[in-house]
Amino acid sequence: MKQVKPKILIADDVPENIDVLMGSLGGEYAIIAAKDGEKALALARQEPRPDLILLDVMMPRMDGYEVCRLLKADPATAAIPVLFITALDSYEEESKGLALGALDYIAKPFQPDLVKARVANHLELKRHRDHLEELVADRTRELTLTRDVTIFTLANLAEARDPETGGHIRRTQTYVRLLAEKLAELPRFASILDTRAIELLYKTAPLHDVGKVGVPDAILLKPGKLTDEEFEEIKKHTSYGRDALAGGVRELGESSFLGYAMEIAYSHHEKWDGSGYPLGIKGEEIPLSGRLMALADVYDALISKRVYKPPFPHAKAVAIIKDGRGTHFDPLLVDTFFEIAESFRQTALKFADFEEERIILAKE
Repeated sequence: MKQVKPKILIADDVPENIDVLMGSLGGEYAIIAAKDGEKALALARQEPRPDLILLDVMMPRMDGYEVCRLLKADPATAAIPVLFITALDSYEEESKGLALGALDYIAKPFQPDLVKARVANHLELKRHRDHLEELVADRTRELTLTRDVTIFTLANLAEARDPETGGHIRRTQTYVRLLAEKLAELPRFASILDTRAIELLYKTAPLHDVGKVGVPDAILLKPGKLTDEEFEEIKKHTSYGRDALAGGVRELGESSFLGYAMEIAYSHHEKWDGSGYPLGIKGEEIPLSGRLMALADVYDALISKRVYKPPFPHAKAVAIIKDGRGTHFDPLLVDTFFEIAESFRQTALKFADFEEERIILAKE
């Protein structure tokens, strides 16, 4: 495979200077040239971008300092190494260039061996930096994949204990993301529900019922109505989920994905008026993640087929959610839900478990 030569952009308004630099570097590098700042910027932004820029300080209309400032302000060109070429020789001028992000100065008149050495050194540093960034990106992808597989495995462990869930996991995590994204449009939530927070809510929502692994089969899989004692046992799944995730939170911290998962698992059955469980907390005492999950979970239970009930139409589910405004659910979340209720219906259709559910949802 033919090795591609590093690409160098030379910007200088004096053609003789460009000729000297091209004569020094042309054999080893692919050279492009510009005779003014505007042209230099245009060439720097073209793909493939230069690996290094030799930039004259004194140019008409737009000097090298302004070109450097604009290069560093643009994410597309900010990482390209810039070396100033100049006849100026003062501490102030050199400090100004370095402060703008330039890496080095090459003084005129040029000494070819010095030019070649400095260019080679800075290109080597760039290669090492690029390689390090690739390693970090690979490691980040690996850690993200490990996180997602861990969540998926735990969620499926809970799902295996409760065969009625089926697409419940896919649907509810999508509902949570839809609600969170819409809520993030409000100024009071913009900083709380940033991109990272919404992604973590989406990724960890499937773990809301992970505590069901601690509930006996005879109760969890009972087809008929539960006794009061059995319901009390079912309610413990919130605590079981919290306890199962708590060890990971101690290691990774509450801001980790397991922190979100633990919060959701423990609080998603709390109600706005304080009549929920396990703590009976109310209003904004309930974590936002739990309030989001509560609405998503109930909507999905309503539109889903169960051994003890047929799937409800979307309109009926929406009406029940409306009735729970200010009692079961956060009023603001209910109002937000109404704005995107059709997106909930489309999600339910996409991930429906049974044809009966799909038929009823499609009638809306």
